[in-house]
Amino acid sequence: MAGRTAAAALAVVAAAAAAVTAPPTPAVAAPPGTKDVTAVMFEWTFPSVARACTDVLGPAGYGFVQVSPPQEHIQGSQWWTSYQPVSYRIAGRLGDRAAFAAMVDSCHAAGVKVVADAVVNHMAAGDGTGTGGSPYTKYGYPGIYSAPDFDNCTSQVVDYRNRFNVQECELVGLADLDTGEEYVRDRIAAYLDDLRSLGVDGFRIDASKHMAAADLAAVKSRLTDPGVHWKHEAIHGEGEAVSPSEYLGSGDVQEFRYARALKQVFRNEDLAHLKNFGTAWGFMDSAKSAVFVANHDTERGGDTLTYKDGSAYTLAHVFMLAWPYGSPDVHSGYEFTDHDAGPPNGGRVDACYRDGWKCQHAWREISSMVAFRNTAHGQGVTDWWDDGGDRIAFGRGDRAYVAINHDGSAFTRTFQTSLPSGAYCDVQSGRSITVDGSGRFTATLAAGTAVALHAGARSCSGGTDPEPVAAASFAVNATTVWGQNIYVTGDRAELGGWNPDAALKLDPADYPVWKREVSLPAGTAFAYKYLRKDQAGNVTWESGANRTATVPAGGTLTLNDLWRP
Repeated sequence: MAGRTAAAALAVVAAAAAAVTAPPTPAVAAPPGTKDVTAVMFEWTFPSVARACTDVLGPAGYGFVQVSPPQEHIQGSQWWTSYQPVSYRIAGRLGDRAAFAAMVDSCHAAGVKVVADAVVNHMAAGDGTGTGGSPYTKYGYPGIYSAPDFDNCTSQVVDYRNRFNVQECELVGLADLDTGEEYVRDRIAAYLDDLRSLGVDGFRIDASKHMAAADLAAVKSRLTDPGVHWKHEAIHGEGEAVSPSEYLGSGDVQEFRYARALKQVFRNEDLAHLKNFGTAWGFMDSAKSAVFVANHDTERGGDTLTYKDGSAYTLAHVFMLAWPYGSPDVHSGYEFTDHDAGPPNGGRVDACYRDGWKCQHAWREISSMVAFRNTAHGQGVTDWWDDGGDRIAFGRGDRAYVAINHDGSAFTRTFQTSLPSGAYCDVQSGRSITVDGSGRFTATLAAGTAVALHAGARSCSGGTDPEPVAAASFAVNATTVWGQNIYVTGDRAELGGWNPDAALKLDPADYPVWKREVSLPAGTAFAYKYLRKDQAGNVTWESGANRTATVPAGGTLTLNDLWRP
């Protein structure tokens, strides 16, 4: 949770759990080994997460999946209601106890470990009935807590230079638990142990900065397995009283400066500056840092890049997953204009790229880099090259190599690598590239694209190597008024089958150009057309005959169209 904005602060919620009879021993996840990438499935229901583990996360090589808080919370459609718990029951918007347990087992079967977002700093404010039917009042949560279990300071957190105010007072009026009390520590530990009994492998500790590091260490010492992995959310703030490094004793810590710096570089500076990105920039130790391009708070607060930043956002992920610093989180959420808006369909994901679900974890440019990172694990940076501007390339020993073009124009270059000679699959495009006996290859990079080679993808077909990627990249220049959006549909099921209700919404990040990439079978000939919808659902088709195109045998067909009035 971002501690400085109201919406973000509302996400700093509480956690704790009632002891329940343990179910049969759950499936055991495969050891993560070199797999250190976490897919953060923000506000996805548990059955939707289970399918993602089976269909995408496991096959792509993700080591972990992080799920949103599972406990019963206040009612409401906003995303931050999930972060205001009212009991320790698994009875929130995203699924019940059985659905949660089934999700853990499915993810484990796919070789993906499960991290639960745990909000243990405070309970909900106000009075009401929770999502599971539990009544509550502020400072009164039947069977769990009463007034003496909360901190005496009932004023709000306003001064981040004052440690007492930050850690003993109430964040936007939420009931702040007294984590210095033995009873409170025991109750929090019971909640985490309950989740562990269902197979949870680790925890993201929300709003760690608002609890004393010693209090959290005391909670962890009470767990059945005090060595379980923790990842603290402790946001760095210049001149603040509480430092994120205080929490390194009980877990890894999210390095917010990493994400902020990526935004600064990709928006305002040259990628050449990234040559020593990491501890040389004042960041925490790599082995204890969790990093990200964006999370649910920062993409809404504007601290970091977002999906609305187009290729800068995608290339920042390519860099993060290729660069040997920290353990990466890949945020996978949904489109928003209202920063408080909750998940589409209550968190149920029927299909990626529909109903506003962005599914960043599955984007080819991002998901393909997970195996790249796993393959390059333990290898340092080699063969760095830059043009002094926004074009860079580097290797990871003799295991992998990436080139990134954040410049506005294409370029062709012969790159020097330490890779063994032979054929490789560029996992970004699905095209074959040959490295010669001197470790060199020549490639052309379009603006806003990358090339990525690694020893685990020596060809683009056969066995477990990646298949050639075939897709159509739609781009149409179309002006709109407030409340209107541009869609594409066509004669393929992937395009909605000419049904306006199933048409694919295009991304306005580069307005007035609307874009979207759609995977289609290689060699497919198809017809398509653009349409405009307003908030009332009224549809206006562009004029003229149906457009036609053919997907290549491999790679991406790029379409640059102009709306026909």
